[in-house]
Amino acid sequence: MPPARSQLARARRVVLKIGSKTLSQDREAMRRIAAEIQALRGPGREIVLVSSGAIALGVAKLGMRGRPREIARLQAAAAAGQTVLMNRWEEAFAPLGVTVAQVLLTHADLADRARGNNARLALSALLAEGALPIINENDTVAVEEIKFGDNDQLASMVVPLVDAELLVLLSDVEGLLDGATRVPLVVDVEQEARPLAGASTSGVGTGGMASKVEAARRATLAGAAVVVADGRVHGVLEAILAGEDVGTLFAPSARRIGARRHWIAFTLRPRGALVLDPGAVDALSKRGRSLLAVGVLGVRGDFRKGDAVTIVDVTGREVARGLARLSASDATAMAGRATDGEEDAVVVHRDDLVLW
Repeated sequence: MPPARSQLARARRVVLKIGSKTLSQDREAMRRIAAEIQALRGPGREIVLVSSGAIALGVAKLGMRGRPREIARLQAAAAAGQTVLMNRWEEAFAPLGVTVAQVLLTHADLADRARGNNARLALSALLAEGALPIINENDTVAVEEIKFGDNDQLASMVVPLVDAELLVLLSDVEGLLDGATRVPLVVDVEQEARPLAGASTSGVGTGGMASKVEAARRATLAGAAVVVADGRVHGVLEAILAGEDVGTLFAPSARRIGARRHWIAFTLRPRGALVLDPGAVDALSKRGRSLLAVGVLGVRGDFRKGDAVTIVDVTGREVARGLARLSASDATAMAGRATDGEEDAVVVHRDDLVLW
């Protein structure tokens, strides 16, 4: 057994995400997956489930001809389908003696530190009580999440929220493919996986392999291993946690970032951008310095103090993200100027900075 695979058996907290197509193609998929989850839960291992399917189930329940494009109709489908989704999970887990708990989250819940910490505490309490949290995006009210988000990204955000060591993304594919060949192991997401990732073609889910690769990048930077595998295969979860060569394993990044920096990099949505001169880029990337106003060539967007911003070089390449210590107007006024007091000139402090 390869060392990277053998470590999966020791994962004490696992986030499991199941895609819409996996659930929609097989009426018995929920009962089968529920049995597999329960067989793996117990002393020393907790599982958090992120489940897609509300919109797909709502489309069927409301008699829609297909997945609608209008936001209001998507919200209606989500509202109608969420109750069906949870009822089916409850029916699947009830014979196994497992108590399930619905947790609906929006991007705004995780972007706000206080609300995010409340979600963390609630999930910890549910796990301590032996319940199985089932998380989904609150698509009924979260317009941007329906339009731009998907549960692959939500699952990657849950990883640092619950300190998970393993993220499993189950879909209708056997893993990342290089042509017709499955890629068993990815160490460098940018170099090895991104060139192979395509877009969603199922018409049911919104993710696709490109979304799973991005979710893997985010989760591995949080220190977790990630496995993308075919959820239609019986016993797939047991095989993954036994260290078998199933799906594609994305190894944890050697450059792990802490929970706060992960939040800055991936949960917060940038409100603007700062364009730096080459000297400032060098000071940030090679010398670990804070970003000073003297190195700023330009300011884009309308952000306030404390908002997230992207930091780019003169070619437009993003080199970092961080929290602005000045508003856009103040940063514009001070751009390119040297000041006597360094603290007065700090636009983004190094403690609030994530370098790519």
